[in-house]
Amino acid sequence: MSEIITEYRNENTKNIDLLSTIDIVRKINEEDKLVALAIEDETPNIAKAVDIIAKQFLKGGKLYYYGAGTSGRLGILDASECPPTFGVSPDMVQGIMAGGDKAFKLAVEGAEDNFELGRKDAEVLTDNDVCVAISASGNPKYLLGVLQKAEENGCKTIALTCNHKAAILEEAGHGICVEVGPEVIAGSSRMKAGTAQKMVLNMLTTGAMIKIGKTYENFMIDLMPTNEKLKDRAIRIVSEIAGVNVSAALETLMEADWKVKTAITMLKCKLTKDEANEALRRNCGVLRRTLKSLAGV
Repeated sequence: MSEIITEYRNENTKNIDLLSTIDIVRKINEEDKLVALAIEDETPNIAKAVDIIAKQFLKGGKLYYYGAGTSGRLGILDASECPPTFGVSPDMVQGIMAGGDKAFKLAVEGAEDNFELGRKDAEVLTDNDVCVAISASGNPKYLLGVLQKAEENGCKTIALTCNHKAAILEEAGHGICVEVGPEVIAGSSRMKAGTAQKMVLNMLTTGAMIKIGKTYENFMIDLMPTNEKLKDRAIRIVSEIAGVNVSAALETLMEADWKVKTAITMLKCKLTKDEANEALRRNCGVLRRTLKSLAGV
């Protein structure tokens, strides 16, 4: 029998092909409920990973996700959501897949088994960066190549897997293992394992962004208002935090070139745009720190 838990047969779904549609859906839902519980067991390791990432961000480092197949796609997805959500450069969080961008839509044969390809793709890593190797099984040779090269480059390494016997856990400096058990369909790690990985990746980037000041309370104060929905959200955020009506929030946002933190600082501290931007610069762009430093001004 395989040593990979996600390849095991799930006894709870052996006869799923004989069930009614509603019972198929219920079986899948029952298994999905186990994911959050499995993640709960790993929260201390997830928290440590968040601190590692935040520390490297403050040094000017970047976060790189590496994976193959579903895991690689999930890394790219999480990375692509960071610029619009937190207003960061697309370079700050990057997803790299075995087989390159074309592998996002179509499988590239043999890519996950290519150790040297992993080493090559990891050449970009520096000692300021963090590399997260993502894999349900945790055994692709591609990722072992990535981790080897990352270590040579002095890069911080984290493994995210669903298999406690994963090889990447042995090679990475820090490990997160969310054991969700056998899949509804044996070997289909895009299901519970994929859901677990997506949830953990959300925690890693969101947690790290919070730690470096990309939020105020639970607002996305560095969002990029590139469409009407996001402009409306920016207006509501400024209105709520600055304690002004939506008209004043809109007027100030337009004056602040739609920069949420600038508008809030202008309103709360009665500053001009240039004065607000300078105050934010002095406080590394952290709104809470900026407002505290200007208290009484």
